[in-house]
Amino acid sequence: MIKYFVPIFLGLLFSCNEKVVEKPDNLIPEDKMTTILYDISLLNAGKLIDESILIEYEIEPMEYIYTKYGIDSLQFVGSDTYYASLPVVYEAIYTKVKEKLEKDEKVFEEERQQKQDSLREAKEKLKPNLKKKSINTKDALP
Repeated sequence: MIKYFVPIFLGLLFSCNEKVVEKPDNLIPEDKMTTILYDISLLNAGKLIDESILIEYEIEPMEYIYTKYGIDSLQFVGSDTYYASLPVVYEAIYTKVKEKLEKDEKVFEEERQQKQDSLREAKEKLKPNLKKKSINTKDALP
């Protein structure tokens, strides 16, 4: 039984190391790919929230990405396909994108909270003045 198991195991082991996708000549480096995917995520989120802004400024998200990073669609697709064929690397890229998005979300949430706090403080400061004015106005009425 073992004499059959060992060759089958070795065959499977070596077949797993076979490259599914060849490395493209113009491969986008991992760090640049991370930044590109981050920007794509932001553009897609913006498109979902209010597409009219993109339409108003005539921004086509992928064309914008290609121009900004000096790449073309074939280079992007080839690089994305290559990284997708390497699950550990691809997961690492997307983990970096996710961490960057979460970091930005935290910063925006803190800024939003600060604005709300300052508005709340301003309202609290104005309340006593508004009460005094309304009392004085009532007294002035016949």
